Amino acid sequence: MTEAAPRQDIHAYLAELEDIPGTRVFTAARARKGYWINQFAMSLMKAENRTRFKADERAYMDEWAISEDAKQALLARDYNALLELGGNVYFLSKLFSTDGLPFAEAVSTMTDMSWPEYRQMMLDGGRSPMGNRSIKGGY
Repeated sequence: MTEAAPRQDIHAYLAELEDIPGTRVFTAARARKGYWINQFAMSLMKAENRTRFKADERAYMDEWAISEDAKQALLARDYNALLELGGNVYFLSKLFSTDGLPFAEAVSTMTDMSWPEYRQMMLDGGRSPMGNRSIKGGY
């Protein structure tokens, strides 16, 4: 008989994911936190909801149980704040599309690069795997 490996504390494991610079891993906790943000975003799949949203963004958002912080981030299209509040980038893509933004251009707003700089970086193969790999490790 082999001895079972010790179980890793799931909370410690998930905390390690927060050490990835510039990345927010969509965990169950984030999913719970951002549930209404994501439900709102998915509602934009329907043309009639997009029309209502574009006519009066605030009034449409007020129909959802979204926190005021999230509503302000949605109005400002502050996608980094929305990710921090539990938004999922694939659900938020419905908002990008409603605004007429291609996915890659919208994602570029989450970086310190302009859209042309981001596009060129991606065409050149993306970010180097070397460098900014740990917040606490400083590398």
